[in-house]
Amino acid sequence: MTTDGRTTGETLLALLPAIHRIRDEELAGRLPDQLTAGERTELLALEALGGAADEKDTLRREELRAKLRRGPLGAFLALVGDQVAVLEESLDQLYDDLFLETAAPWVLPYLGDLIGYRLLHPAESGETAVWDRRAEIGHTIAFRRRKGTASMLEQLARDVTGHPGAAVAEMFTRLATTQSLDHLRPTAAVTPSLRDGAAIDRIGTAFGTGARTLDVRAVEAGAARPAISNIAAFVWRLHALRTERTPAVADVSVTAGVPGFRFHPLGIDCQLVQRPEREEEISHLAEPRNVPGAITRRRLLDDLPRLYGPERSLAIWLDGVPVPATDVVALNLADSGSGWMRTPPAGKVGIDPELGRLAVAGTVTVTVMFHRAGVSGAFGGEYARAHTFGSTGPTMLRVPQDHPTVQAALNALAGSGTVEITDSGRYAENLTLTASAGARISLRAADGRRPTLALTGSLTVQGGADAEVELNGLLILGHPVVVPASTSLARLSVRHCTVVPGATLAADGTPQTPGAVGVEVGRDACELVVERSITGSLVGRPRTRISLLDSVVDACDPGLPAIGSAGGASGALSVGSSTVVGTIAAHQLQVSDSLLLGDVQVTDRQSGCARFSYLPPGSRAPERYRCAPADPADVPRFTSLSFAAPGYTRLADSTPEPVRRGSEDESEMGVHRRLQEPQREADLLTRFDEYLRLGLRAGVIHES
Repeated sequence: MTTDGRTTGETLLALLPAIHRIRDEELAGRLPDQLTAGERTELLALEALGGAADEKDTLRREELRAKLRRGPLGAFLALVGDQVAVLEESLDQLYDDLFLETAAPWVLPYLGDLIGYRLLHPAESGETAVWDRRAEIGHTIAFRRRKGTASMLEQLARDVTGHPGAAVAEMFTRLATTQSLDHLRPTAAVTPSLRDGAAIDRIGTAFGTGARTLDVRAVEAGAARPAISNIAAFVWRLHALRTERTPAVADVSVTAGVPGFRFHPLGIDCQLVQRPEREEEISHLAEPRNVPGAITRRRLLDDLPRLYGPERSLAIWLDGVPVPATDVVALNLADSGSGWMRTPPAGKVGIDPELGRLAVAGTVTVTVMFHRAGVSGAFGGEYARAHTFGSTGPTMLRVPQDHPTVQAALNALAGSGTVEITDSGRYAENLTLTASAGARISLRAADGRRPTLALTGSLTVQGGADAEVELNGLLILGHPVVVPASTSLARLSVRHCTVVPGATLAADGTPQTPGAVGVEVGRDACELVVERSITGSLVGRPRTRISLLDSVVDACDPGLPAIGSAGGASGALSVGSSTVVGTIAAHQLQVSDSLLLGDVQVTDRQSGCARFSYLPPGSRAPERYRCAPADPADVPRFTSLSFAAPGYTRLADSTPEPVRRGSEDESEMGVHRRLQEPQREADLLTRFDEYLRLGLRAGVIHES
């Protein structure tokens, strides 16, 4: 029986009389063993580990030893045991399917049907799902009991959209009206009090309480203005992404006396956001502390104990010692022309959360923890990525535990295995990865970590015949990833990584080298796979196969080359649910659900196709199916195409419907297709119609 209680062939064999087991082992000694050549090699490697083997390797070693001792009877019972284990697992899942919390995704519509719940748009399922219906189905009966209340509508908005922050406001309470002297309402003053800094700080946001004049525009179209019948659901589409214990980047331009630092590991200005606090009561209406909103200077000043600390929204360590909240002050650290505008008092640390800057006296090593706004589950970060990890190979080394530098760990691998960086530190190195023939090397960040590789030279990736190299979860800047022409490497995989577009960024986020190469493959027969990543331009060879999935390739300008080769066109290119900023030159093209923002030139237009994608007018591409623009006005409009912006490559609300809902599943084209945001918004408006009382109208407002 296995560690999870499943029946195996060994379990069934143990139930038989001992004479049968003895005879089976005797027969096994006379017959050739049942191990394949690969399993024999694996067993020898596991035996060599001895007591150094971890639990997983030990279990695998015992499994191979048992197979080595197995005779004809044992082999037959192993087949029977596999089928019994499948049956046991099916029975266990059938029991789990009785409960909403443990049911398989395909069961959810049937459970909802029992209480009259109807699924509007199907959500993605599996390990990559970003939208789950369990909460909404589970709360349906409670919603019906509390129908029409503001707290119920707020919870509905969270459950339907799946966003961590949502607030519902009854806009008619913010309507400026003439008051009766017999019924004065001091809280509904039309003129805001200039003495109430916190209230002024919230003007124009979801939590602004100032009265406004009547607006007759339809709230369903996104006009978040007071009217007698309006209900507005404010949702924060950008999540609070945590960066744990990373070195702050010094700013050498600050005047002498008080050194300045930036929170962001790329050394750029960055708006800090709050880690949302959980609402304990379902009847509680959201407050600013319950959403991933921006931290202003006044918020930090007024609410420092709630925002500052290792388990809160931001924290600072000086030379490894945590800075207490009593030593932190909120300052305006904007540029003044001769440095930063303010300096902290003696013995204090000054923080500007709106610019992501801090100032501290003395020469110290500054480590920070903070949250920034962004899309969760893509491009590398402190989220669950363990399901994307492959086999660790014969050796696994950890940095900095086993070796202080990444290159030292790579050298110790001897051509095969895994190097895992277990912190979110900064490593300024010149790296070379060399995989042995037929072997695999993985350089990855540990699950929930985001280390920075500040390269001092190109990251060289090479290997023997049929060798493979994978990069996973890394933030890479300064220089490109290069596969030399002289190598025999078969495949390079870049997953959940960010290879900074423009190589490096100025303090304001401007790329220093627009069009800089992110990944260059110098070998024809080497395949390049880019998945859930952001990179600069990709350069291949005429026979290089390039695959993009849920990724961004950014040349920093649609007119600069994004994908191609030194001589013109790269080889076969496959693009799925991705956004490419720059021109494309390829021999063959297969593209679906994507945004190609630069001119596309394909040599072989008889092969491949373009489906549910945007290609600029004038592009020479293979046969198209339901692509944009069908009308000249159907062009994508973005919140921002600046890599430093939180809304990077996000489509703006004003984007025409053929692009915003033009993918195969009626979601938006491009890298954010999997978020299914148009479906979420449509579902929420439909649910509002079901739960609002007669005469009220609702709309969805994107706060981020």
